[in-house]
Amino acid sequence: MKTRLVRIGNSRGIRIPKPVLEQLGLVDEVELAVQDGALVVTPVRDPRAGWADAVARHGPSPLLDAPTPTAFDEGEWSW
Repeated sequence: MKTRLVRIGNSRGIRIPKPVLEQLGLVDEVELAVQDGALVVTPVRDPRAGWADAVARHGPSPLLDAPTPTAFDEGEWSW
């Protein structure tokens, strides 16, 4: 696909067609990199995206210790 650079102040920008945005999952924020003379644009994802779903599917990690009750857990608290 061929497109033109557009002037945005002292910078340049490109218009990405909606079907391409949807196909790549680009929303508001992207990561830019230059690799072998090419501009690479990738979506920025939350580093913990999908963690809650993974725990729901597989349960808590067997590497975690079971909760250990303390004296504070045995009675009601009063302030």
